[in-house]
Amino acid sequence: MKNCKIFQETAVILSVIFLFFLLLMRTFSDRETRTAGDTETVSAENASPATLPQIALTFDDGPSRQYTPALLDGLKERGVPATFFLIGKNIEGNEDLVLRMQEEGHLIGNHTYNHVELDRVTAETAREEIERTGNRIYEITGVYPTYIRPPFGAWKKNLELSVSMLPVLWDIDTLDWKSRNADSIVAIVEANAADGSIILMHDGYESSVVAALRVVDLLTSQGYEFVTADTFLVT
Repeated sequence: MKNCKIFQETAVILSVIFLFFLLLMRTFSDRETRTAGDTETVSAENASPATLPQIALTFDDGPSRQYTPALLDGLKERGVPATFFLIGKNIEGNEDLVLRMQEEGHLIGNHTYNHVELDRVTAETAREEIERTGNRIYEITGVYPTYIRPPFGAWKKNLELSVSMLPVLWDIDTLDWKSRNADSIVAIVEANAADGSIILMHDGYESSVVAALRVVDLLTSQGYEFVTADTFLVT
């Protein structure tokens, strides 16, 4: 009888210990689950959004008193930066437009003073064409341009060694100067747009301004982010 009682008491004690052990294991398991869940939440919150494809709008031959203001208005309204490669002789009388470009976050580059083919003139003439325009931009903005769009894409070999500027070409030529047709311009961009593309346009035509703003709206709706051309260049 005594042994039976001892056995019963032992069984009760073992049951209590077993239940306590189960409770302890469950608490530990819940804690691990919560920790994992917290880690997943933090990771999701800290995860950076997917990088948007980027593209650059560039405009040559300006500034144009007639059309550049409307282009700047449209870009400002959309919060989009662009790159303007200016002809020195076109700056004269349009200094306010050059200053506005800088103040509104656009990149200003050099397009020579007289729109000369740099590989068809002497090294001295090429340097003078570039420096004359660079100096005018500096006088207006306080910033000397770092980048140049060589007219016709013609760059004289080793010229960057004497003028300390980097040439910027393009991979989408809209031929806007030739077609003067907004639909054609937009179609060319839409067919060729890709992450990292640099689009060549001119701000001296009404059709180009209309097309450029349509391009911005179109590509923005497709998830593109507009940046200045220097974003894609290695300095």
